[in-house]
Amino acid sequence: MASKVKSDIKTPVLKGQEAEEKILEYLKQMNRPYGAVDVAANLKGAVPKTATQKILVALAEKGDLVQKIYGKTTFFVYDQSKINSLPKEKIDELKAEVNGVEEENKLLMAEVKSLTTDLTKIKSTPTDEEIEAQISSVKASIEQISKSLQPLRSGAPPISAEERNQIYADWARWRADWVRRRKIFATFWEIVSDPIPPQDANDLEENLGIERDTPEHLALEQSTFCQPLNPLKRKRS
Repeated sequence: MASKVKSDIKTPVLKGQEAEEKILEYLKQMNRPYGAVDVAANLKGAVPKTATQKILVALAEKGDLVQKIYGKTTFFVYDQSKINSLPKEKIDELKAEVNGVEEENKLLMAEVKSLTTDLTKIKSTPTDEEIEAQISSVKASIEQISKSLQPLRSGAPPISAEERNQIYADWARWRADWVRRRKIFATFWEIVSDPIPPQDANDLEENLGIERDTPEHLALEQSTFCQPLNPLKRKRS
């Protein structure tokens, strides 16, 4: 078996002035309190823990760092008085610039809201193709209705209330007979097909020329045309 080659690259250990400058630069850059253990860990071992503690104390004694003790824990932070601060005039100028940007942002947000509303309206408006399709559909409906009205326009007598009621009665009788016959067939076919395999039942059904309800039949059965009619409405109509 081939030996495993280690490719770990160790961080060079800093000493003396280099270690002190490294720690001071890190705390200045981060500008937040750290303990010696955290500083050593964040520097990836560039400065040993023992040396880090000594350097932090030394930097605090020089006045570069501020040392804070909380219970048994000691923290060090970069001296805030040595951090360059902006003059009041520059701060006021920046605040004015920020306020201007915020006002501009408000105007832009209002414009975005208005444009979004316009876009929503445009998206909800039918396209030219959709309008043409709607017009064609309306024209087809008008043509169909006109054909239905043509006999009346030509003087054909309208159907009487008695004839209409007779049609309703015939339809109810024929549909009831159809439903009854369908139930009889379902019961009979269940008795016949239950003892035989499904494939044989299918073959027998095909050989006997049995025709099941088509999708048109199912749609008709579920339509309002097959819903029970209200006798009051029938009389009023």
